[in-house]
Amino acid sequence: MGSLFKPKMPPLPPVQPLPEPPSSELSQEQKDAIAAEQRDMERKRKGRRSTILTGPLGVEEEAETEKKNLLE
Repeated sequence: MGSLFKPKMPPLPPVQPLPEPPSSELSQEQKDAIAAEQRDMERKRKGRRSTILTGPLGVEEEAETEKKNLLE
């Protein structure tokens, strides 16, 4: 009676071999293009850093609380 309640499992499909990974060798032109792109990104990053005047703890300089008047 066990075979009445348990259907037969279909056979598993055969295992496919993994495809060959693409070659990691780059031509000199591709290497030059990648290097130029990284240089441009570094230059842009440096440009943005110069505009940030605070550190991770906030403003690090003393605040000017008194201003000179013309009368003093």
